[in-house]
Amino acid sequence: MVCQGNYACKVDKGLTRAVDQFVERVGGAMRMAAAGTTTNIEVLKRNVPIEAYNLATAIMDSDSRLSDDELWPLIATFSKLDMLPPTTTPAEMRAERALAGRRSWLEQPSEVFTVLAQVDRMRGTQLAQTYYDEAMKLAHMVGSLDRFPSDSELKAIVAFQKLLRDNMPSAGATAAATGGPAPSAEAMEPGQDAPAPEPKEPLEDVLAELDQLIGLEAVKEEVRLLSALLRVQKMRADRKLPVIDSTKHLVFSGNPGTGKTTVARLLSRIYRSLDVVERGHLTEVDRSGLVAGFVGQTATKVTEVFEKADGGVLLIDEAYSLIRGGEKDFGREAIDAIVKNVEDRRDTMVVILAGYPKEMTQLVSTNPGFSSRFPKTILFPDYSNDELVAILELICNKGKYTLSEEMKEACTEWFSKHQRGQGFGNGRLARNLFEAMVARHATRLIEIDDPTDDQLMLLVPADLPPAPKPGHDSLTS
Repeated sequence: MVCQGNYACKVDKGLTRAVDQFVERVGGAMRMAAAGTTTNIEVLKRNVPIEAYNLATAIMDSDSRLSDDELWPLIATFSKLDMLPPTTTPAEMRAERALAGRRSWLEQPSEVFTVLAQVDRMRGTQLAQTYYDEAMKLAHMVGSLDRFPSDSELKAIVAFQKLLRDNMPSAGATAAATGGPAPSAEAMEPGQDAPAPEPKEPLEDVLAELDQLIGLEAVKEEVRLLSALLRVQKMRADRKLPVIDSTKHLVFSGNPGTGKTTVARLLSRIYRSLDVVERGHLTEVDRSGLVAGFVGQTATKVTEVFEKADGGVLLIDEAYSLIRGGEKDFGREAIDAIVKNVEDRRDTMVVILAGYPKEMTQLVSTNPGFSSRFPKTILFPDYSNDELVAILELICNKGKYTLSEEMKEACTEWFSKHQRGQGFGNGRLARNLFEAMVARHATRLIEIDDPTDDQLMLLVPADLPPAPKPGHDSLTS
């Protein structure tokens, strides 16, 4: 494009680079898809830049803001591709409502993506993956044009991301359980050497693991929105553009066994992938690891924990217990020390407070430092009966056991008789049920002289323990 003195000649070239890469790589995928067919290559060449324009303008239209910061790069980029007059101005585009309704383009897979996915299914190629990768880079680049990314644009990016994933040939991977015991978190031993940095993984690989978790749809949405915001902010920082100073600390609110530790571990890897933290390890601690028994020792103990977690993510479980106790309790001292350390290490680590919903609300309100540094709460809901059965099936599969169809129905009914509410066990309840069924199964099979492999593996309704009495939730009640 010929520079005519307008601002479009001076804008950051991030969008231009992202579009050029999209056109080159998606265009290459389309040429591979067309190989051996009568498809007109010239038509493909025209379609791919249009695809990039559709995606960019759809994201911009999702919040209807249409700022100069995003429209000038759009004009500079697509006038070069002869898709917009080079003399166009943002004011003209807004006055003419040039992008009105563009957001609807994000509601279904495009023809280009659909063609690539169809070819993948026929030939075993990964052309749709190329589209996905480049579309996400372009979408996040559009989101990074404004200094303050809007929630509407981030949600549009996340929704489009899910739309593409759901229509990829590889969609439908086996879900992973969150209810079983999570891998042990970093041991809290003061003086121990800091852990080596976790490997820096592709962000999409970690998000794919997130998607495989059973249930937790609202949690996944929150994590993806957070990831999108961090990715957008990283793009701006990499291009020396201003970045909003926002806290990354979180509150995880929910009953036990709802996947809080599992998601915290995934978040630590996401933060590592995006260079938010240097090492990316997860350290888990509770009240006993923070509160000492004598005056002056608690602050030191808290600082030792933070030193161990520095460069990664610190998960403080049952954090609300810090506000419990009498006058001689040192929980309040621990809270003050936590707030100080959070501030001192705000650029090097992330802290997650976890616990029951009501109690976590009370905890955050006890100290102004908490409310300002932990403004974001992610709620982990209880699992449905069907989700608990799905978790139970995964636990069984890992143990080389199977559930008969009758047993699945019986387990659904068994879970339905447990009262939901504070303290409901969720995934832990599924784990406890599995162990109880295995014990009853062993007692039943001991009466069989030479059981078959199927008999050794199959769990049937006779192996199910009695349903809980009204008002009781656990197997031990």
